Amino acid sequence: MYIKTLKIKDFRNYEVLDLEFDKKVNIIIGSNAQGKTNLLESIYISSLGRSFRTSKDTDMIRFGAERSIIDLVYNKDLGDMDINIIINKDHKKTVKIDGVKIKKTSQLLDNVYIVIFSPDDLKIVKDEPEKRRKFIDKELCQIRPSYYNNLYNYKKVLLERNTYLKEMYIDPDMMDIWDQQLADYGSKIMIQRNSFINEISDTSREIHKGITNNKEILSLKYDPNIEYNDNQTIQKSIFYKVLKDSFDNDMRMRTTTKGPHKDDIDFFIKTDDNKINVRNFGSQGQQRTAALSLKLAEIDIIKKETGEYPILLLDDVLSELDLERQEYLIKTLSFNQLFITTAEMQEKLMEEFPDASIFRVVKGKVEKKL
Repeated sequence: MYIKTLKIKDFRNYEVLDLEFDKKVNIIIGSNAQGKTNLLESIYISSLGRSFRTSKDTDMIRFGAERSIIDLVYNKDLGDMDINIIINKDHKKTVKIDGVKIKKTSQLLDNVYIVIFSPDDLKIVKDEPEKRRKFIDKELCQIRPSYYNNLYNYKKVLLERNTYLKEMYIDPDMMDIWDQQLADYGSKIMIQRNSFINEISDTSREIHKGITNNKEILSLKYDPNIEYNDNQTIQKSIFYKVLKDSFDNDMRMRTTTKGPHKDDIDFFIKTDDNKINVRNFGSQGQQRTAALSLKLAEIDIIKKETGEYPILLLDDVLSELDLERQEYLIKTLSFNQLFITTAEMQEKLMEEFPDASIFRVVKGKVEKKL
């Protein structure tokens, strides 16, 4: 799988752009605030139908314009496919696949597989739980559309329940409707999260051993907000009871205090001497290596689940890694189409990718170097 062409209009700081990419390596060079990340964002939206930077689609419309248009052509085994996305100022978004308008965003998911790696990802281990939940959600949504539907419905019901908790009078029967729905969608989410975390733990363990020359063993563990059970029916019952038991506290707090929207992941590293929780006791180097292993495992899982190597967007991440980890990352990604942003031409990149297509970005204008 690889992206062939990208056309955008009135997207972020780009008025008009029409690019053709190399099927292997594309290096995008430019100073800060010139539009490098904006370019990656316009590519990323073709995968999940939304940005990795903002929850508001209208943020992506160029100042003074009425709409943004993204048109991307990619190649799979069956041939070329076209994805067209129009974002309007009135918050309406239109998505077409090969000219056919889709009704749900979930219909877009099984087309372009993209993994983005940014400096923020190196902080995923030590940052707040929300970052780790977003990581799980983003990856599961991309490879398992059923998870996307469960998560969408869970968030919708959660919002309705939280809004209702702010009312002066609470009808127990109405609250019970929210509780049953929340327990249903939430239990499905928890089962899928646990399975995914176990899978990515196994994969990242082997990658981490390679990066550390077998000196450390990484493991991940699902840290659910409520008691966990592998049986979905039992899990639903557990969650339903938790919602009932926590109702008085929810009323005081005016929000739902228990559920998978409070989940987390634990990272552990075992050495010859001991086993530590990386988030609490790991060094910055250990935290970054664990994060790197996690992102590389994500690539392997997408290949295993879909049969396709995902397209990889490296957004100014190489400068955040030491030389040893840079070399490991570059050597690992030979099967993926790469988009690499950097502030300046790096000799190491040129040596590793002598045939790469090079693009220079200046104030929303892109020039391909010949």
